[in-house]
Amino acid sequence: MEQAQQLQIVVGEVQAARQQVASLNAQLRELEGTLKAVKEQPEDMALHRQMGTILVEVTDRGQLLSDLEKTLDQMRLAVETMSKREAELIETYETLKQSLEG
Repeated sequence: MEQAQQLQIVVGEVQAARQQVASLNAQLRELEGTLKAVKEQPEDMALHRQMGTILVEVTDRGQLLSDLEKTLDQMRLAVETMSKREAELIETYETLKQSLEG
């Protein structure tokens, strides 16, 4: 495959990686907001969790917080991993671009 085609493929992969990072960051912010809201909810008020198409009352707030924090950690790891992949692709792009130019 010639370098111009490789460059086009890498450009597409960089764009896809950037979209995934942006999407993951949006999900991360939403999850952080949810965690904050759960922590601020008074103990005497009910919390509900979506399970499929229905809402179910949460009986164990501690478990809910633990689940949310675990998901948050996993999401942060996914953002970190995808950001590294994006950086690698950009480096590959720059290398291919330089070899085409010079």
